[in-house]
Amino acid sequence: MSISPDTRDRLTASIAQLIRTGRHVSTRAAAQLYGELPSYGWTLLLPLEQDGDQRCSALAARAGIDVSVASRQLAVLERSGYVERHPDPRDGRATLLRLTPQGAEALAGTRAVRADWALTALSGWDEHDARRLTDLLDRLRADIEVAVPAAPLAPRQPTGAGR
Repeated sequence: MSISPDTRDRLTASIAQLIRTGRHVSTRAAAQLYGELPSYGWTLLLPLEQDGDQRCSALAARAGIDVSVASRQLAVLERSGYVERHPDPRDGRATLLRLTPQGAEALAGTRAVRADWALTALSGWDEHDARRLTDLLDRLRADIEVAVPAAPLAPRQPTGAGR
């Protein structure tokens, strides 16, 4: 079963608008949504809270960013006292990153601010609609991840080009 071109176009336009709105809100409300954490802190600290100590490369992969970017961002988080490094017991050449108590407190504060913001934003929603949207967004995210091409798509040639 496929969707119509009109529905496809409306859906992709809505997703693009949601992303733009998210970026705008995030930029405008970063201090309120992330508290004392840098905006990227949540993305890098949450896996440490959930899964324990990890290498920089694992955190970069989870965040979907280059290892060099993650390394620079983690250095800032380390200087701020949110993470600490220690040797990897399985490979003495490597280091693992660990969430510090200060990092855990920053995540808890950020989580509380985000929860308050979400409750306000969704105050007109009922439980059923909120759960249904969550299920659909989870499905969409998973489908998008599967559909991402392995190589960049070649640019489309305009109609009549090259003739």
